[in-house]
Amino acid sequence: MKPLSVIVFLSDRHCAESLVKSLYTHFRVVNVACNLEDLKRSIPQHQADAAIVDLEFTGFEDVRLLHQEFPAISIVCTHRLADERMWTSALAAGAADCCSSSDVRAIVLAATQTPHLPHSHAA
Repeated sequence: MKPLSVIVFLSDRHCAESLVKSLYTHFRVVNVACNLEDLKRSIPQHQADAAIVDLEFTGFEDVRLLHQEFPAISIVCTHRLADERMWTSALAAGAADCCSSSDVRAIVLAATQTPHLPHSHAA
């Protein structure tokens, strides 16, 4: 099932506007958060299914905390120079993927994946 609502949190306003326009063809609702606190408020307010988070605007620790606070959503990290090291770190923090900021197809595919739920440590 594809997410119906996504929130975009990107550092570059032009890139965010371009991505938002592209995402409207894939999602019912697309919102933009202007800072991390706005993102945290917007996720429950808009019943977001996915969050697209720019690693130039925030760090892996913030991604980890977002994943802990909102484990049911897909978190997609972006960076204009995304590489394998960022991808590995993003996945370790709980993100569904780490994509180039301009790769709309990869962002949509990652955002529509079922998020990984926390592992149970029951004995």
